This record gives sequence, C-alpha cells and structure tokens, in this order.
Amino acid sequence: MNIILLEKIDNVGDIGDEVRVKPGYARNYLIPQGKATVATPENISKFESMRADLEAKAAGELEKAQSRAENIEGKIVSITANAGPEGKLFGSVGTIDIAEACNALGLGIERSEIRLPEGPIRIAGEHQIELHLHTDINVSLTVAVEGEYMDAPVDLLDSEETNEVTSEENDLAKENPE
Repeated sequence: MNIILLEKIDNVGDIGDEVRVKPGYARNYLIPQGKATVATPENISKFESMRADLEAKAAGELEKAQSRAENIEGKIVSITANAGPEGKLFGSVGTIDIAEACNALGLGIERSEIRLPEGPIRIAGEHQIELHLHTDINVSLTVAVEGEYMDAPVDLLDSEETNEVTSEENDLAKENPE
C-alpha cells in the first residue's frame, strides 16, 4: 500500500516521502495515529499545501526534544530496591520505576521513552540507560540502583521458646477446639 508520511518514522521514511508499506501497518497503525495518509492524487495535492506547516511542527518538536535532552544530560537518578548481600535485587527495576524516579526529579520522562535493551535491571550499581526522546535524539542517563540489604528472616521454627508447648496448653486445646 502506498502512503504519504506526515511525520518522520524510523526505518520507514521522512516527512512527505511516498513509501510502500504493508497494508496492515498502514491501516492499523500509521493512518489511525495520523502519521500517514493514503497516497491518492487528491491527498498528494492536499499534502503539498500543508507541507510547510507539518515541517514547522516537526522542527518545533525537535527543538523541544533537544532542550529536554540538554536538561537530562549528566543527571543521575537514584533508586532504592531490596537486595541480598551480594547486590542482587529481589525483583527488578524496570521502566515504570525509572520513569517514576525521573518524574520525582522533575525530568518529565515517559515510560515509552526508556530503552532497556538488556531487560530490567537486576543488580545494584550504576547503569547507563538510553532515552529515546525523538526519532533523531537519544540521550544517556545514569541510574544508580542502591541495594537496601535486608537481614535474614528470623526462622521461628528453630526457636526453642516457640516450640515448647506445655501439657496444660495441650489439654486446653483439646477441651476448647476453636
């Protein structure tokens, strides 16, 4: 299916390009999202009349993303998570946790902008993650995961005080089964 792109799309094309994509990709994603339109002679002439507006809008979005990137560059985001003595986390730190920590600092990061190519963070320490703010702008962010070491849980079964049951308690339990 031939379409005209109304904005730059990774691995497809730039604004105004007439490209051929699979029909399902066009009908189910690009056209409903307002990222493309079907390439008919009528739509081509309509696009040419609004091309300057679309390019100005794209330039504005790029400037906004660049200013956000400058604000984010060099920041360190700290996240505290439960961990064992070796620094291995109980659970993991994912995109939701990172987005919440960034927003607490006022960085305004969306969960969809965070890229974790190796999956969620499972070890305490400093990790470099990639933020995809715009199709042309990626910025690196340092996430410091601090392991909050928990003491070993107390095993109540090994305690002799809890295991001792007197014969009086046994007799009471037999008389009053509740």
